Amino acid sequence: MDSKTGPSVGDPTLRRRIKPWEFVAFFNPQELRKETCLLYEIKWRSHKIWRNSNQNTSQHAEINFIEKFTSERHHKPTVQCSITWFLSWSPCWRCSEAIRKFLNQYPNVTLIIFVARLYWHMDQQHRQELRKLVSSGVTIQIMNYPEYHYCWRNFVDYLPGEEDHWPKYPSLWITFYVLELHCIILGLPPCLKISGHHSNQPVLFSLHLQDCHYQRIPYHVLVATGIVQPFVTWR
Repeated sequence: MDSKTGPSVGDPTLRRRIKPWEFVAFFNPQELRKETCLLYEIKWRSHKIWRNSNQNTSQHAEINFIEKFTSERHHKPTVQCSITWFLSWSPCWRCSEAIRKFLNQYPNVTLIIFVARLYWHMDQQHRQELRKLVSSGVTIQIMNYPEYHYCWRNFVDYLPGEEDHWPKYPSLWITFYVLELHCIILGLPPCLKISGHHSNQPVLFSLHLQDCHYQRIPYHVLVATGIVQPFVTWR
């Protein structure tokens, strides 16, 4: 791919790429849209890579992917591959259950999930099922700059000369989601409140400092939020 000309016309993934405005609209962590977008990449043992996308329809995007994958005749339970999802929302509890069942059916499939936002993160059922996903071996992380850049280059039909024009959202917003995801995985009560759920209005964060939470969250994450100052040892 030539960064000066954009995605090549001969690129087999071109017809499966989304428009730049779609990527920005779906994956902006500062907005809480109702719709969900899933960008996915499947790496096979043959070193071939499949990339595509889907959105929520009458059912969630995760379920659409699972049904499509399991309906393929050549995708037998013994198939071996690595799947990476880039989701605009983290899975709800029902989708988390469906993902675990899917992986039980396909034990040789590994799944890594990057999310732009946490879906109804204060709901205990959503939190519990996300923890179960992690316990079952699924990697869940918040999308950061490397993931945004990667998605832009590989899933977006950007214009010629715009390879480096991927959206660079404020890092603090990303860090807040990282902080709350740590709380979810560690089984801690929610410490981050987000207003404006499921609207296209700007998101507002408020943190409720509780010492019991922060004693168990990695120090570098706390420093990144600006909540605590780096510890300096004086001689």
